[in-house]
Amino acid sequence: MDIALVSAFIVGLFSSLHCLGMCGGIIGALTFSLPPAVREHRWRLFPYISAYNLGRITSYTAAGALLGWLGDSLFKVLSPDTGHLILQGIASAMMIGIGLYLAEWFPRFAMIEQLGKPLWKRLQPWGQKLIPVRSPWHAWLFGLVWGWLPCGLVYSALIISGTAGDAVYGALFMLSFGAGTLPSVMTAGILTGWMARLSRLTQVKMGVGLLLIVLAIASFYLTWAHGHQHVSVGSLP
Repeated sequence: MDIALVSAFIVGLFSSLHCLGMCGGIIGALTFSLPPAVREHRWRLFPYISAYNLGRITSYTAAGALLGWLGDSLFKVLSPDTGHLILQGIASAMMIGIGLYLAEWFPRFAMIEQLGKPLWKRLQPWGQKLIPVRSPWHAWLFGLVWGWLPCGLVYSALIISGTAGDAVYGALFMLSFGAGTLPSVMTAGILTGWMARLSRLTQVKMGVGLLLIVLAIASFYLTWAHGHQHVSVGSLP
């Protein structure tokens, strides 16, 4: 399995725990806008929560595709020969930054979310207009807007998707990231408490951070070694 997609899933899994207060507040706003007959019955509520998360991940995937395409186009123009290696270097550096942040060794890394605040100021009124939520379709639209909520880890993953090399792989990267966020968000009140306690353990934070750093270094090395092998073969008479 691709190292980058595994890394994206791990980042999504632990970013949702890190940002659970924010995500929980949004789901709370969605839930309490529903009629009592819906919100007081888990199986009636489930389609709304599922639709919200599908909308959120749709936004992640679409943004990943757009940035993947833009990044590929940019580096083909600036550096057609070594563009892929440069892209992988940027992605690895960002993943190392996320690892350091999750391990709580680099808290200032979250400041990257400032990049999205101008866009969010334009989108937020639309999200507010979607409350109260009246149907699963409405919940999907709600998630589609709130998927752009400024979050340092989401935006970091988006920057990495811009180094993916093409639109499809950028979309897959953000889809993997979104899938990683689902366990804690979809099981709110069931597994979330246990997962949140686990994520607060210093050893777990350090372990996850170090794992991401190792995966980032390994991914860059494999890209470099593959490119070096092609250069060596191409230089033979």
